[in-house]
Amino acid sequence: MGAVNNPGALTWETKLNLITRNLQETLGEDKMTTILKERDLKVYWGTAITGRPHIAYFVPMSKIADFLRAGCEVTILFADLHGYLDNQKAPWELLALRTQYYENVIKQMLLSINVPLDKLKFVRGTDYQLSREYSLDVYRMSSAITEHDAKKAGAEVVKQVEHPLLSGLLYPGLQALDEEYLKVDAQFGGVDQRKIFTMSEKYLPQLGYAKRIHLMNPMVPGLTGGKMSSSEEDSKIDLLDQPAVVKKKLKKAFCEPGNITDNGILSFVKHVIFPLNSEEGLLVPRSADHGGDIKFSTYEALEEAFAKQDIHPGDLKAAVEPRINKLLEPIIKHFEDPELKKLTAKAYPPPAKAGKGGAGAGAGAATDEQTPSRLDIRVGKIVEVENHPEADSLYVEKIDVGEGVPRTIVSGLRNFVPIEEMKNRDVIVLCNLKPAKMRGIESCGMVLCASVDEPKAVEPLSPPEGSAPGEKVFVEGFETGSPDEVLNPKKKVWEKLSADLKTSSQCEAQWQGNSLLTKLGKITCKSLKSAPIK
Repeated sequence: MGAVNNPGALTWETKLNLITRNLQETLGEDKMTTILKERDLKVYWGTAITGRPHIAYFVPMSKIADFLRAGCEVTILFADLHGYLDNQKAPWELLALRTQYYENVIKQMLLSINVPLDKLKFVRGTDYQLSREYSLDVYRMSSAITEHDAKKAGAEVVKQVEHPLLSGLLYPGLQALDEEYLKVDAQFGGVDQRKIFTMSEKYLPQLGYAKRIHLMNPMVPGLTGGKMSSSEEDSKIDLLDQPAVVKKKLKKAFCEPGNITDNGILSFVKHVIFPLNSEEGLLVPRSADHGGDIKFSTYEALEEAFAKQDIHPGDLKAAVEPRINKLLEPIIKHFEDPELKKLTAKAYPPPAKAGKGGAGAGAGAATDEQTPSRLDIRVGKIVEVENHPEADSLYVEKIDVGEGVPRTIVSGLRNFVPIEEMKNRDVIVLCNLKPAKMRGIESCGMVLCASVDEPKAVEPLSPPEGSAPGEKVFVEGFETGSPDEVLNPKKKVWEKLSADLKTSSQCEAQWQGNSLLTKLGKITCKSLKSAPIK
């Protein structure tokens, strides 16, 4: 690939083009231009040590190669403390182990794409984030930033739950301070971090520190069509997956003919394969009956051919498979070391088993694993609705969920949906919450709604037309199984799972980017996009 040729021979315009190509957005390009006319840029990329890295990590790696080609000084931050603060995704006792795992994996990824490690600086967050000076700045930041701004900044990055921990509110401020303590000109990350970046631009100057440049990559779709996620096995290819596993996952991957937007395969080609091997192009194997093999020297030509359906999804997958295996081969070989195998097992132990029996123990309660199959979600039909006699914001509904006798459910929809629109309405109901009294009336379930805070709006989810009361709602790609009889409130099962429930940009209900479905189709809301579901 030749990731780093001779940056000193490049013009500032060429360097700017290398730094910004394939980015979705850049904040502070004028400042970057001024710096590049005088010297090389200093950039940092941070990764919180939570779930195991997967092939989507090659997207930022390919940009880091671009930065080095442009002569940038690049720092990679292993954000161990951030992983703990983000709703304890990285338990304290596993911080050191996961940091070691990430360090080994990231270095091998960079070597896999011919990025020389001597051009990079690697830093662990706790190497400086526990210092006296940094701690004082955390207090200074917390005295300047509002709770609203901290929560808003972390909305797309920090795991969202109904009762958030204070640590999650600290997370965005710490990420802003990292820019100052790493002494960089720019921070690089995904576009999902944009709110943290704009918060940093607002609050760092209030502490007397310079506003930084922010470089944002697009979010790459996973293999199932939504965001590629460490916690969703079918949505990603692990960096240690063997060729047979890669073949199996690619075969199942979502790759709709002509679809060039929600296509994880095409996105990987655009953001990884072509930037790293532009001179090699991509050879798409085809049978003679379909025109024979065809080679593309640019991504744009490939995308155009796929959009016109000149390239079949199966042929595209066949072209990408050997390129993925080539990237993974040195990483897999490195992790054949017995000590690294032990490290992997310790850093990512299997989910702990829960005790047998007890109230609420069902097939879905056999482990502490948080999967949506534990939720009993059904189509419901409101057969009766009235205002709550003791609360101005609540309705009391009788909802048929296929049990013969309607359930009584109390909903806080009175200020958002007229009572006439509630009558005989089809809704989506979570049926295995523990019953709870709401202003003296016991509620035996929850009507699921999309909601946003600014301006405040709430919309009930709707099933596909023609759905019948009691029909099961499931998450695409997950076995329906047997849900918990009752979700254990002490273990906050619903709170943890609902953090990943939201609507898409098409107003479709999703969990971790995977659609909520009945046998007739997708669950939707009327108009709220990218909104949490509660």
